[in-house]
Amino acid sequence: MSRSIAGKIKINSFTDLVGGEETGISEIPIKDLYEFEGHPFRVLDDEKMDETVESIKTYGVLMPGIVRPRNEGGYEIISGHRRRRACEKAGLETMPVIIRNYSDDEATVVMVDSNIQREDILPSEKAKAYKMKYDAMKHQGAEGGNSLNNIGEAAGESGKTVWRYICLARLSDVLLEFVDDKKIPLRSGVELSYLKEKEQEWLEAVLKEKECIVSIAQAEKIRAYSEDKELNKTLIREILSGDKDKPRNFIIRSERIADYFPENTSADEIEETIISLLEKWKKGGD
Repeated sequence: MSRSIAGKIKINSFTDLVGGEETGISEIPIKDLYEFEGHPFRVLDDEKMDETVESIKTYGVLMPGIVRPRNEGGYEIISGHRRRRACEKAGLETMPVIIRNYSDDEATVVMVDSNIQREDILPSEKAKAYKMKYDAMKHQGAEGGNSLNNIGEAAGESGKTVWRYICLARLSDVLLEFVDDKKIPLRSGVELSYLKEKEQEWLEAVLKEKECIVSIAQAEKIRAYSEDKELNKTLIREILSGDKDKPRNFIIRSERIADYFPENTSADEIEETIISLLEKWKKGGD
């Protein structure tokens, strides 16, 4: 069953993660444990890792990892990447694990669920993780809207927030680093995620040149130029320098002004007449 913290974040119990099956534990050589393909979460040799190493030296591994057999031999880690590293640093040769024959999609969902509620997750990690889980749930037949809501419910976030992070996953790794460093806020990153690959490369280059934070307004302008197929590196630099506003383009439908001009009036003549009248109006003339 699931239990909740402050009625908000749903935490999967150990039984939920392993499927409620008989939990036979095996000691597997650390050298035979391989990282999950595309694993989006960092494994850092930081202070928290040092604490985990000391705990393992004192008490052993209190929570076994979850793995599945690899076709190439050995086992793919689904849950327990940090524990594997800590065991390695503690000088252990084996690690206790539970072996499950999960499908790719099942393994992805469990991998994300077992990590997503950590407090120190970067936006880039969350973006990639949500995208992986969303794709896995879609493969399993879940509808898009329901998938987003289910993912959000499991992590204490709205489906809309989950979708924003999934959009971020379209950004290049370099731009995701700018998101992690808060040079590109989340909402700005969503706008920029619609840029083509080459356009993202231009943006990367400009952001490396300039010390700036991309505002939502600037991101919207950059996206607008991209959609109009007018974007280039110079324009990006000007927008981020505050020197370029997106011009306003107006279209007046011909049927709206047909009664004011003879049928044989050319488009240039119509434009000149309208401009002339606007100039008079601007000056307060009749």
